[in-house]
Amino acid sequence: MEEPVPGKIQLLPEELTSRIAAGEVVERPASIVKELMENALDAGATDLLVVLEGGGTVSIRVADNGIGIDPDEAPLAFQRYATSKITRFEDLWSVRSFGFRGEALPSIASIARVEMTTRTRSLPVGVRIVVQAGEVVEVSEAGGAPGTTIFVSRIFEPVPVRKKFLRSETAEQSACLDVVLRIALAHPRVRIRVTASGRDLLNLPATEDPAERSALVLGPDFAEQAVALSGTAGGSSLTGFISRPERTRSSTKQMLFFINGRYVRDTLIHRAVMTAFRRRIEARRYPSALLFLDMAPAEVDVNVHPAKMEVRFRKPGEVFQHVHDTIERALSRFSPVFPAGESPSGEALRPPYATGRVEEALRRYMIRSEGEDSRREGGGVPRYAPPLLRTESDGTAGFAPAVTEGRSYGASGLPYAYIGQAAGTYLLFGASDGLLIVDQHAAHERILYDRLQRREQDRPPESQRLLIPEVVALPRKELRFLLENAATLEDAGVLLESFGGDAIVVKALPAFLEARDIRSFLLDLAEEVGRDDPSGRGISPLRDRMLVFLACRGAVKARQDMSREEALALLTALGDDPQAATCPHGRPVVVRFGTAELEKMFRRR
Repeated sequence: MEEPVPGKIQLLPEELTSRIAAGEVVERPASIVKELMENALDAGATDLLVVLEGGGTVSIRVADNGIGIDPDEAPLAFQRYATSKITRFEDLWSVRSFGFRGEALPSIASIARVEMTTRTRSLPVGVRIVVQAGEVVEVSEAGGAPGTTIFVSRIFEPVPVRKKFLRSETAEQSACLDVVLRIALAHPRVRIRVTASGRDLLNLPATEDPAERSALVLGPDFAEQAVALSGTAGGSSLTGFISRPERTRSSTKQMLFFINGRYVRDTLIHRAVMTAFRRRIEARRYPSALLFLDMAPAEVDVNVHPAKMEVRFRKPGEVFQHVHDTIERALSRFSPVFPAGESPSGEALRPPYATGRVEEALRRYMIRSEGEDSRREGGGVPRYAPPLLRTESDGTAGFAPAVTEGRSYGASGLPYAYIGQAAGTYLLFGASDGLLIVDQHAAHERILYDRLQRREQDRPPESQRLLIPEVVALPRKELRFLLENAATLEDAGVLLESFGGDAIVVKALPAFLEARDIRSFLLDLAEEVGRDDPSGRGISPLRDRMLVFLACRGAVKARQDMSREEALALLTALGDDPQAATCPHGRPVVVRFGTAELEKMFRRR
């Protein structure tokens, strides 16, 4: 290894420092689009045009109808740290504008050629300014409509090493569109049009309804499954939409968070969302979430990074709880046995997407998103199961449905006709709007798990004492785990004590479990509950995993025959459970085929 050669400490020239600083603000063409669009929004624009050439690698033009810039002030806009947003440090805690550091235009001008034409409404003519390599080379009068147009070309020519690392034109154009669409979601009242090579890529009309803009941007898949949410806490408000638990994705691409209209990437909000969806979706699957958090500027620091995509909250715990609780309330308002957009109470959950205007806009303006599907995985076949139809006084595991002439009536009051059982595992129900298919094991497992959780909040689940306590010899590792967690097991209905040596004595089990092969039951419990959290999220405490295991063991098994009454009882209980879209492991419980889907399969439409 060569010895380092000591160099002389010296001040870097301004031209070099400007290009270095520009790298923090302008990473790629999409960064230029973001900064220019945000400047336009700060200027009160209601109509934006973005023109891309070469996917944004050749040139970018952004035109707006905002208030414009006074001719005397326009040249100053290209000076670093020149801004109209703040005048003192304390202003940072009350600023609501997107820009305030005075770095965007100077950074762009240091790595490209920039031509700006701007006019205020109070003046008959405007001004045209040309800046190249950070130097103003031309200032002249210019006509045009009120507002500002900025044309950026020769992008990254002064820093060829950065230009070399750009991706293909298609990839850079896609990144630019991602920026535009995120801004469009947060500002539905602004008309936005994007063109490239003389053709429209995007044309979003202005609207007063955020739900309409969401449908246009995220597409019909999201629109059909979206659940609206809203909540306030401590002076902040949260609105937006989330997907139903059975509609998951393989990535976080459609988890979008906005704070005071600004798109951010925040691990705290992400964790709050995933915690709310815990036990509702599979590991390594993600919901769609479009969340708008509005709060006092003093409660959030957006001055963490020049790109302003990272924030810090003054009270992170309160923000986490606010987001988590609001999503929990939204998820608890619907049941999987109802059509999308309806709740057991008859309340409309879906925003008003299905209007003539939205459908027309979807056809004319929308860029279609990638397709997605929900995972459907079969479960294993546990060894034993109790009778399903019971009437225990505590209601922990049994059902007592109202059954009338082959139809089930839960809290919804909606009838379903029981058709039969397929593959000994899937229950088929006919409804006026299509076909309902229920995974019997996953459904019963979810019902048991939720009832165990509710019971645990009041008092431990009811235990069934064994007539003859059973002494079981176990390996040392499993024995130690069970004894160390005896109190937790007792809370879940499993009562055991040390019997000396390598043995324990089991005195009671949860009432919904049958006392068969207790040794195998305990070995499986120690192995499955004692291992690390399988979700990898660190949010599954031991007690919770215990309840999941017990619910899985107590549920009716796959490939187990069920009578009509038992099937109807299961559906009734499912309809009354607001979290029953997925089993505790995250697998789907219900698959619905609407009438339109069935007609399409049989080519009737």
